[in-house]
Amino acid sequence: QVQLVESGGGLVQPGGSLRLSCAASGSFFSINAMGWHRQAPGKQRELVAHIRSGGTTNYADSVKGRFTISRDNGKNTVYLQMNSLKPEDTAVYYCNTEGSTLDGLGRVGGPYVYWGLGTQVTVSS
Repeated sequence: QVQLVESGGGLVQPGGSLRLSCAASGSFFSINAMGWHRQAPGKQRELVAHIRSGGTTNYADSVKGRFTISRDNGKNTVYLQMNSLKPEDTAVYYCNTEGSTLDGLGRVGGPYVYWGLGTQVTVSS
């Protein structure tokens, strides 16, 4: 069983900061990449930031210079530090991970993509 648990969302004023965390647990054999997407009301889900196991990162243009993604490979946890938040950053933020897993017989399957349930971020005065 694989589970992704996000935390750190909330209400913040424009210009403020939040730090999101996502811990992945379960029978992972390896995790290739972890990342964050977001979905605002009436809009499609979009990539926010992505980090591979070697540390290579990728950001949406709209968050470059304001958001920083990082990960702790030992804890299978990914973080998103969000600074200089804007009202347009308001959305549900979803953690995702791409990895291979072990079944009950020790066989490796995947890679598969897993998603968390999301955490609400609201930027408003």
